Amino acid sequence: MERISAAGASFYRNENWDELRHGIFTRHGGVSQSHWNSLNMGASIGDDPEAVRENHRRMYRAADVNPERAASSWLVHSAAVNVIDDESKLNGKLEKADAIVTDQPDMPLVMRYADCVPLLFYDPAKRAIGLAHAGWRGTVKGMAAATVRALESAFGSRPEDVQALIGPAISRRNYQVGDEVAAEAIAYFGEVSGVVTRDPADGSAYLDLWRANRLDLIRQGVSNIEVLDICTFDNVDEFYSYRAENGKTGRFGVVISL
Repeated sequence: MERISAAGASFYRNENWDELRHGIFTRHGGVSQSHWNSLNMGASIGDDPEAVRENHRRMYRAADVNPERAASSWLVHSAAVNVIDDESKLNGKLEKADAIVTDQPDMPLVMRYADCVPLLFYDPAKRAIGLAHAGWRGTVKGMAAATVRALESAFGSRPEDVQALIGPAISRRNYQVGDEVAAEAIAYFGEVSGVVTRDPADGSAYLDLWRANRLDLIRQGVSNIEVLDICTFDNVDEFYSYRAENGKTGRFGVVISL
């Protein structure tokens, strides 16, 4: 991974994906004020709408992608996947889904995060891409695997050809969860998967979102996986963290385009 500065913004990119235009953006380089400071991409969390629009323009410019064809979805912590093409993009409506896939060139896929896991996908054989948002709910519902299956179904991708990038998220050491969440994670991934650990002192549970999503991908047949293990909770100087900032924070952006 490499860290890039362009057009006043900073972002991380996979240097092995030179044929793609993509970036996992930090919170720097925008115009939002207060606790949204500064490159907030979230339009439904109270920030000034014009500031958010300007932040998006800056992200698209820094990533050198086409803002007129950018596509996103209404995030609902699901395992639903939308296939994006010219018809679905032009209908002007955000469908509810936490993953989007396309094989259309010059159609940037965009999502927003603050502790949840960004999942970026690229199939160089079929020339298809995907972008997913995996919080704990999406993770234990198999969001990662569902995106791979959507690439298979829509574009004929083979899991062994799919490359995946797991981005910055809250780390296990900072992600204490309740027993119900721990039970759902164990039910999906298994007791011996190691996605849930317990504090030996008090028995409290901690969920490893990176490990969980990586395991989900491996089970689906994906082996080319890179993890950008930057903890959002520990790095609020670079990324927004819903938990570290008690919900008063913005959303950092991720964009990927053929």
